[in-house]
Amino acid sequence: MTLRMMRIGELAAASGLTRDALRYYERQGLLPRSRRTSGGFREYDSGAVDRVRFVKQAQAHSLTLREIRDLVTHQSDAGRTRCRHVRDLLARKLAQMETRRRELDAFCKTLQEYLEMCGRALEARTPMECPVVENIGRGPSR
Repeated sequence: MTLRMMRIGELAAASGLTRDALRYYERQGLLPRSRRTSGGFREYDSGAVDRVRFVKQAQAHSLTLREIRDLVTHQSDAGRTRCRHVRDLLARKLAQMETRRRELDAFCKTLQEYLEMCGRALEARTPMECPVVENIGRGPSR
């Protein structure tokens, strides 16, 4: 079966990315090097659309372009080797995201405390500086 070839503009239209983004993906190793026509135009096979969709979906799931490149460059690895590589990358990513979630949870708690400080200050109806601005460098009172 022969794959249909498309120029960069067609791939851009099919993928929803700009031509510049596609060139960037190619430079970063996220897309295989395009073939060139005799006139120097880039040509991609129809599999490039699937690759771009994979990259976009992986980005939507918080993988970095470096992590995605790492995944796609190991596509030629055989079954178990590739699966181990993917598992290890995803385990690292999960650990990073859990750390980030804890940081965000702590920050949400801080914001909640600041909101409560503002509420108490506004209810007091006495002239004063905003307690959050006064305490921002020190963190919320415990």
